[in-house]
Amino acid sequence: MKKLQYTLVTMGAAAALLLGAGQLNAQERQERGDRGGRGNFDPEQMRARMMERYREAFEVKDDAEWKIIEGRITKVTDARREMSGFGRGFGGPGGPGGRRGGEGGDGGGERRRFGGEPSLEAEALQKAIEAKAPNDEIKAKLTKYREAQKTRQANLEKAQTELRQVLSVRQEASAVMMGLLQ
Repeated sequence: MKKLQYTLVTMGAAAALLLGAGQLNAQERQERGDRGGRGNFDPEQMRARMMERYREAFEVKDDAEWKIIEGRITKVTDARREMSGFGRGFGGPGGPGGRRGGEGGDGGGERRRFGGEPSLEAEALQKAIEAKAPNDEIKAKLTKYREAQKTRQANLEKAQTELRQVLSVRQEASAVMMGLLQ
């Protein structure tokens, strides 16, 4: 009986300590304005950290050399973001970047997008789909969207070629492994 009481008291004390520590941690975060990692996203900090990782992986010591490489990496990442759909209005109701409406949705409002505004072609195509436009209209908008995507693909390939031109073989291999180049 005493062992059971001792175990229960010990478990209660441990639980109280854990709860108290959790409350203090939450209180400290609240005082700092920190929401536990949510709402404090700084894209510029993330970009700087990624660039530092690339610089370390490429083993670039010279600042002048790095400035050239960094500019070309930026062109590649910007072109890739344009291609990938980040910031694009794609997807149907409830889909990525699309509208969420109907039951359980947010009343038809837009979801918050990462990376900027959608392309005009993507917006026009999405609106035509949502409006249940005639097939000929959707087909025309789909053609324009595909042409814009081809242009974006060409821009990505050009940026990757320009980056490849300033990298050593070892750096190029690292860039391929990190997803910058194909």
